[in-house]
Amino acid sequence: QPGDFVRAGDPLQDGPANPHDILRVKGEKELAAWLVNEIQQVYRLQGVGINDKHIEAIVRQMLRRVRIKDVGDTNFLIDEQVEKYVFERENARVMERGGHPAVAEPMLLGITKASLSTESFISASSFQETTKVLTEAAICGKTDDLRGIKENVIMGRLIPAGTGLPAYKRLQVIVEDDVHHAAAARVYQPAPQMTAAMNED
Repeated sequence: QPGDFVRAGDPLQDGPANPHDILRVKGEKELAAWLVNEIQQVYRLQGVGINDKHIEAIVRQMLRRVRIKDVGDTNFLIDEQVEKYVFERENARVMERGGHPAVAEPMLLGITKASLSTESFISASSFQETTKVLTEAAICGKTDDLRGIKENVIMGRLIPAGTGLPAYKRLQVIVEDDVHHAAAARVYQPAPQMTAAMNED
């Protein structure tokens, strides 16, 4: 009605909301919460209870890319779509050198597009359009760093999770008895001066 107070992003007419409008007006957090709630409603009507974290994992993948609006001093191009971690890493590199960071806007991708636009072409080829994905990767000369779980499983390698993380591979396991023996040897080992004096006597 005329004179009513509304907040930015509040629906003014009946019908489903446009998720892209929610993202543009309210931001990523509001969109993620809206998507989780909308999906949960479908399952609740069927009497199915699902923990939010399973849906949030999918929503996170749908929101993992950004579109470049201002390149600043970075190597990006206008309207280029990049992963968030690539965007943040490039901005950090430029800011360390005193340059201007790039500016980007968040994007919402469909599940199929999000799966096919991953940095790993091995992971993307296992989802859909296998021939197309592998052909484009071969033409572009792409390399796969095998950073994700899916591509490592496909290649038969240890997944980068838990003790499979590279940081854990440099750790050494020491048995508790060995630690006590080493400590006892340090405690009861005579000092060099005392040893020399004992030899003179």
